[in-house]
Order: sequence, then structure tokens, then C-alpha cells
Amino acid sequence: MDLVRHLRYFTVVAEELHFGNAAVRLGMAQPPLSQRIRRLEEELGVRLFDRSSRQVRLTEQGRALLPEAREIVARVDRLRDLAGRGEGAVLRVGVTPDLGSSVIAALIAGFREHVPEVRPAPVEMWSADQVIALTDGTLDVGLLRHPVAAPGLSFGPMLVQRPGVVLAETDPLADLSSVHLADLAGRQLVLFPREPGLHEETLAECRHHGFVPEEVHEAQTLGLVLAGAAVAFGPRVELPGLRWRPLLGSPLAWRISTAWRGQTADAAVAFGAVAVRVLKERVGMTDDGTAPVRRVRARPASGFLA
Repeated sequence: MDLVRHLRYFTVVAEELHFGNAAVRLGMAQPPLSQRIRRLEEELGVRLFDRSSRQVRLTEQGRALLPEAREIVARVDRLRDLAGRGEGAVLRVGVTPDLGSSVIAALIAGFREHVPEVRPAPVEMWSADQVIALTDGTLDVGLLRHPVAAPGLSFGPMLVQRPGVVLAETDPLADLSSVHLADLAGRQLVLFPREPGLHEETLAECRHHGFVPEEVHEAQTLGLVLAGAAVAFGPRVELPGLRWRPLLGSPLAWRISTAWRGQTADAAVAFGAVAVRVLKERVGMTDDGTAPVRRVRARPASGFLA
């Protein structure tokens, strides 16, 4: 058991005295949070909370443990901060797999050039997993897709991506220069996996514009599209057997930003500046002036698979 991680969960539940609110703050579902608190209680051999249908209260043992748990978590955070300032510092970076290998490589190369004294250690993780990893300190900065529920995180500038539709070259719509969402009626849809908030927004926009997919598949490849069994949304692709077409009116808006835990961190902000440049140049993303998250000024530093 990762004791520090479980103690971090305990301190958040103790502050909220509500498992649902604590789960939102931690960016995770409530059942796994309850299971991890029970695991911590089993490990320590004490009951930390009195639970009822109406309220959650700390037990006497829980009240006694809380100051120590906070100190342990704070000490671990300070150790990580100190380690990040030394020579050979490592920045643990989360990126969503659907960005594609060439974009991820450009992000890492750009950061190495911009901040040569810090070595980036990229990990491909979907946004929900990044939120958990950022919250418990196993990631330093993430590049994730919105919407996310993570009150404890800080966010960099928001970018927006306007995806088009990917079709089999045999699809009659592939002969058009652009496609309306309603034109896709009667087709199945492929969405990249494990992005529940973005899925809901995308499907709601599809329904609003007259496209209700016959079936929705979660997949990280375009095999079903290549076989003519479905369509997909995403950035421009040029692959044998496939055609990419823009959507009329650009109805879909996928938002992405960097995120990190706590106050502004120089390395995280520097990575965010690189990410903005690379995503604009490589993927054609643009600034999103309507983004509801806090923007952070960068300081000078010393998609689917075929």
C-alpha cells in the first residue's frame, strides 16, 4: 500500500467530512475513495471515521492522526520540491495518448531545448488518470483534456481544437469538401477511450446538430473506420484508405490545457509555454478566450493511431 497517498486521501476526507465532495476534489470516483480509506483503516488497525447516511465524522483516533498525516504529506511534498531544484531534476509529465507520437515527441524536444537543466519524463495517461496522479503527487504536470473536476489543481492557458471527421475513402461523404454533423446520421462513431467528460460534451453537440450515432465504440485505433463500419472525430490525418473532412461550422470544440497541483511551479509553467507553441504549430489549436480556468503567465526559464 502507498501509505503517503492514502494519508493524502484521509486528510482531504477529514477536511471535507463528505466522501462525495472529497472525491470531486481529488478528481476520482467516490467508491474507490471509500475503499482506500477502508484499506488505510485496516492497515492502521483503527477506525478513522464514523459514517452514517447523514454525516461523516472523525473518530477520536482520526482526530489524533490528522495532524500527523498532514505533516507527513507536507514533508513528502517538500522533499519532492527540493529534489526538483537539484541537478538532474526530473519533470514527470502526463500526456493524453490521442495526441499521437509525433506531437508528444515535439513536446519533449521543445521542453528540453527550452529548459535543458530539467529532464522531462513523459507518461501517456488519459485525463482522469492524470488528475488522480497530479493530486497524489506522482505527476508534476499534466496535459489533459477538459472538462475535468479538480478544484485542487492550477491550470495553464486553455487551447481549443476543432476536429473534423475521419471517414473510410469508400464512404460517399468522402467525396464532399466538408461534412455537416447531420450528414453522419445512421453511422456508428469511434471515440478515444477514458475521457468521459469530453465524450458527454461531444455526444451532446452531435445530438444538437442532428447526429445520433447508432453505436458508440471506445477505441484508440481507426480500424473500424478503415473497415467502413464507423466514423471518428479528430485532427487531420493522411492515411491510406481514410479521408479527413472538416465539419461545417466547426461545431465541436475540444479544450486542452496543462495542469499542476498547488501554486505556480516554474518548470510546469515552462512546459505549458512549450505545449501552447507545439499544439498551435503541430495540431492547429487556437486560444480559447471563453475558458473558465485561471490563466498563468509563463515566466522566462534559466490522436488516434492508425
